[in-house]
Amino acid sequence: MSSNFFAMLSRMKYINRWALMRNTHNENLSEHSLEVAMIAHVLALIHNRKFGGNVNAERTALMAIYHDVPEILTGDMPTPVKYFNDDVKKAYEKVEDAACERLVELLPDYLKDDYESLFFHKEEDSQLWAFVKAADKISALIKCIEEQKAGNSDFSTAAQSTEKLIHSLNMPEAEVFLEDFIKGYTLTLDQLR
Repeated sequence: MSSNFFAMLSRMKYINRWALMRNTHNENLSEHSLEVAMIAHVLALIHNRKFGGNVNAERTALMAIYHDVPEILTGDMPTPVKYFNDDVKKAYEKVEDAACERLVELLPDYLKDDYESLFFHKEEDSQLWAFVKAADKISALIKCIEEQKAGNSDFSTAAQSTEKLIHSLNMPEAEVFLEDFIKGYTLTLDQLR
């Protein structure tokens, strides 16, 4: 029996983010997921190296790669709509869960258990999902910085509110990332060298 799972995942590159914003560069779901995975990975490493943690950084990165796969079926719901109120948020969570179930059903039976833990949040992974969530917000901040750097002032308010949201997570690992790495995103290629 043939599976369409990975063919469906390959559609991530067609899902553009930030639909309500004027973009100087369109960001698709594949690009975003890679960036979130890299950031989530380093947040877990920061946790282990600076704060005496012992989490699986590689698993954190893997979870981040798949964190937005339901959007293949749902599209990217703009943040102001997704979080309009608790009823909308809960309804959208149900839609995302249904999308995850449909995607997992595309897998051969012998792989379903391996992927379910990447699509559905389990209590034992709550700390890792917290790193993925923070990485997702940091990726959004990076997008805002890059758009502002390109002269797009439409992202100014989003940058401020996203940075405030990151601080509200009260996650020391995210604060370390901001302190150690975020300034680089404001620099030109020559300045980075």
